[in-house]
Amino acid sequence: MNPIMIDVKTTIETERLQLRMPMPGDGPAVNKAIQDSINELKPWLGFVQTTPSVEDTEINAREAHAHFLTREKLRYLIYLKEDGTFLGSTGFHNIDWDVPKFEIGYWMHTKHSGRGYMREAVGALTSFALEDLGGSRVEIRCEAENIKSRAIPEALDYNLEGILRNEDRSVDKKRLTDTCIYAKIRV
Repeated sequence: MNPIMIDVKTTIETERLQLRMPMPGDGPAVNKAIQDSINELKPWLGFVQTTPSVEDTEINAREAHAHFLTREKLRYLIYLKEDGTFLGSTGFHNIDWDVPKFEIGYWMHTKHSGRGYMREAVGALTSFALEDLGGSRVEIRCEAENIKSRAIPEALDYNLEGILRNEDRSVDKKRLTDTCIYAKIRV
């Protein structure tokens, strides 16, 4: 089956959160969160090595919307249900519909971290992938030194399948890094 024919929820709700696909016009709010959180995000994420403009972020949001429609990548923006505050982003990238398997990535606005929002969002995406999308495998990959990122799969009982040593370069290209591979599988 062509992935474009797969019905995918454009909105997922949890107890406290609403996750929805990116839409044109999301750039300013996402850019503000990136600007506010740049010091925390910069050691781990390539897209903030140079500070993106609002236009750059709007282009990225529109591209993410298009990728969602074609089922190449399924990004979700995270909002508080009670007041619509933008919290961060998560979603599936490196999707292999033939297996099917999904890799989850995520980042959080600094001022909202430490409240369990990302754990709640990633937990919902994990269930969605394994139950609704028929996934056989969900992965989370992160740099071994990124303790905050590693805390998410560990809290959600993902299995640490391995650490690939000297597997990648840091986002600033100055050193080799180790990559943790966490996974959950459908049993």
